[in-house]
Amino acid sequence: MKPGTKTIFGTTVILATLLCSQLALAQPPGFSGRPAAPEVIPDPVVAPIPVIEPIEGPGNVYNSSAALWPGMGLEHFDYVVNEYRITGTAAGEPYATRLVIRQPRDDSKASGLVVAEAMHPAGAAHAFEYNSLYIMDAGHIAVEIDTQGAEQIAAYNPERYGFIKLNNNQVNEILAQAGALIKSPQSPIAHLPLRKMVLWGTSASSGILVAYLPAHRVYKLGSMDNIYDGFMPTMNGSTIAPVDVPIIQVPTQHEFQNVATATQDSDEPGHQFRVYQFPGMAHLDSRNTRARFTQEDCLNPLSNLPIDAFTSVALHHLLQWVDKGIVPPRAERVIMDMFVDNDGSLMQLDDHGNAKGGIRNTYVDLPLAKYTMINPPNPDSTGPGLGRMNTPLLCFLSGWETQPR
Repeated sequence: MKPGTKTIFGTTVILATLLCSQLALAQPPGFSGRPAAPEVIPDPVVAPIPVIEPIEGPGNVYNSSAALWPGMGLEHFDYVVNEYRITGTAAGEPYATRLVIRQPRDDSKASGLVVAEAMHPAGAAHAFEYNSLYIMDAGHIAVEIDTQGAEQIAAYNPERYGFIKLNNNQVNEILAQAGALIKSPQSPIAHLPLRKMVLWGTSASSGILVAYLPAHRVYKLGSMDNIYDGFMPTMNGSTIAPVDVPIIQVPTQHEFQNVATATQDSDEPGHQFRVYQFPGMAHLDSRNTRARFTQEDCLNPLSNLPIDAFTSVALHHLLQWVDKGIVPPRAERVIMDMFVDNDGSLMQLDDHGNAKGGIRNTYVDLPLAKYTMINPPNPDSTGPGLGRMNTPLLCFLSGWETQPR
């Protein structure tokens, strides 16, 4: 199978393909000019429940959420982290991987809502990192399912994590089985009054989410109810086919400057969809990633626009939608003029150089800066990212700011 090829039950993806694919324009249906083949959807099946047991191996614990805000981490919110080994069979082969649950120490403070994510192939729970303040302040439970990139965990501490074994063709079934586990009596949090669970991601983990959506229509709980009650791909501009649960998609300026999704908002059954576009928002939150790269690594001043606040707004709306049936507001899209020569952007820019339209915020309506995407790497960098293969990519995915013109 070639890299990037998707199947209904699995996907083969190279890390670089996942990271960069969100910046590319998806081809429309029928692009080849040939008539589209009728869609064949397998009959729904019950997702097997994997075996789960605590991980108790020796040595250091792998920290997949290193970029939490200083002084506002797990201890501040009195959250605990538990990691488990889950094993089962997917795509006809056995697998073993890690599942992480972050939850309030005091069960009475748990909201009953679960926010699950596939671990980013770079080896981090980026979605939790970006929205940790909202998630923990609200008492939500964060579940991390380690799929692509899990080999990095095994290499980090082979004595503790050497059991990890899976391949990319198993990813979708693992996501289904892990989600079914969380809602089952075998779940470590089965004693809590769990109500709803959503699956979300950021950038490459959003790519994993989008690839999972066809499998969502197939794998079900034993009651034949849905495993996941909603989806939220962020830092993603691909065209997504709606499913039978709400979806809120959050492309960033990296995506919609190249014409992001044209899928329209809807409240119709089977097509509950929202797209939230925040002008000035970059693909990567550069305010709190100092463990991975610093200002010294990038050529221009890093953006201080609070990406986490905006994505948390979208996540809150999704949870209210799936839990209480509160229909979220619709929002205008960023205005595209499709012409580069006037201002260097496919977007229509205002007098300050920021995008028009979208969900307005004080950072662009009362601007102290012009927010530009794709920050080149600093060729003279001696910072922590010097020599690391991913530093140029991290700069390219971050935004930068200058005084408005």
